[in-house]
Amino acid sequence: MKKLLLGCLCILSAVAINAQTEDKKWNIGLHGGATQYEGDWGNDFYKTNTGFFGFGGLSVSRYLGKHLDISFLATRGIVGSKHDSINFKNNLSTISLNLRFNILSPRHAVRPYLFVGGGALLFDKNININPNTVDYAVPSFGAGVNFRLSNSVMLNLQEMFMYTTGDDKDGKVGGGNDAYAFHSLGLTFNFGKKKDSDSDGVADHADKCPNTPKGVTVDMKGCPLDKDNDGTPDYLDACPDYAGPASLQGCPDKDSDGVADKNDRCPEIAGTAAFKGCPDTDGDGVPDIDDRCPTIAGSIELKGCPDKDNDGVADMDDKCPDTKPGVKVDANGCPMDNDKDGVMNEEDRCPDVAGPASLKGCPDTDGDGVPDIDDRCPAVKGTIANKGCPEMSKVDIRRITQIASKIFFQTNSDKLRVSSLVQLDALVDILKRYESANLVIKGYTDNVGDDDYNLKLSQKRTESVKKYLIQKGIAESRLTATGFGETNPIADNKTSLGRAKNRRVELETTY
Repeated sequence: MKKLLLGCLCILSAVAINAQTEDKKWNIGLHGGATQYEGDWGNDFYKTNTGFFGFGGLSVSRYLGKHLDISFLATRGIVGSKHDSINFKNNLSTISLNLRFNILSPRHAVRPYLFVGGGALLFDKNININPNTVDYAVPSFGAGVNFRLSNSVMLNLQEMFMYTTGDDKDGKVGGGNDAYAFHSLGLTFNFGKKKDSDSDGVADHADKCPNTPKGVTVDMKGCPLDKDNDGTPDYLDACPDYAGPASLQGCPDKDSDGVADKNDRCPEIAGTAAFKGCPDTDGDGVPDIDDRCPTIAGSIELKGCPDKDNDGVADMDDKCPDTKPGVKVDANGCPMDNDKDGVMNEEDRCPDVAGPASLKGCPDTDGDGVPDIDDRCPAVKGTIANKGCPEMSKVDIRRITQIASKIFFQTNSDKLRVSSLVQLDALVDILKRYESANLVIKGYTDNVGDDDYNLKLSQKRTESVKKYLIQKGIAESRLTATGFGETNPIADNKTSLGRAKNRRVELETTY
């Protein structure tokens, strides 16, 4: 079984000699076959009554040209003789480097060849015959033929002869050096990437158009397809099925206006490229095909028609052709008054709700002179100064000032003292009665300590007040908290009484 496997390997290696092409320049072969010996015992090659022994091999070859390859072949097998006087047999390994001449070019499916080279033979030691293990083959030569099974697979038949520098591996000297024949069969495999600079599937050596852009379909010669034969390849031809000039990307132009028919909106009438092949009789920038007033210059926005009062309605549709500039008009070109209150939309602050002209068209539900659109208390009569809300009573104003003076915090902290919470609850009651009023919370400190620290502390304290009020139901949008640190003192910071007065919270209502 081992001999059989070795024989198969050798057969496959012999085939590699004729496998390569210019596109696939490397070849690996697996070979196997039989060896024959010719030497002092009188054996002859090709005689069936002489000894035949198996071998296997591996080859690697490289394409040099259409008719030349170079190949390296290594074999392992048995060699021997069945002479009546001696039964000579030994294990044999060989290596050889050969230059091969292919009689036919790579395009042929069957390629006979001749080769010549040299190599070495390595025998197992046999002390009874000769302890030396290496002979040299000068030359090695032979012939063979390759049959192409596919672009990558070849079937090979080969005869190789190796004449050695030794005459004693058979145990006898005289009558000429020993020689060996290798009868082989094998398969070889081409590999390697063909050189195709433009990646069109046609190798450079056969490509008549080597710079074709990637992705373009090409013919057998590597040139882009041109179905209509107009000189413009299909990938550049906007009309690949109809012949036309290259200047129009291969498209025809029936009216000869320089615009290809496929892009010409007026293919029967000569026009300009700017208007896709259509004319513009009045020169207003609107082609006649789209111009509602083709003989009178107008604007593009109005499809070629004029607009004397510039209200956006063409004169031919305008029922109020003398509208003042800037006034918005309806589809008929007349000033708009959506709510029909006599105040035109252009001047009406409430164009969709009827109101008096004195309030610029806006209603005033509570009649306090503040239009509902500006009135923060639209259902309660108030004052203009308070944006339509009623004045806060003086009692409540004073109460807020008193509350501010009774808001205290723990030392060097923004945590409210318990006594301050009662005051803030009273403040919540007032703010709920005047829901339109906003509250500004201002915080101050004395000048003891770092300025930056004092500023941050005053800010945190105002935010503590704000947070408490929010928890009690006052909307955050009504509250503004700002810390001012040591600024704006109201007393002398040199005395403890003055510093105590400067550590304060001020509350201010606004609308």
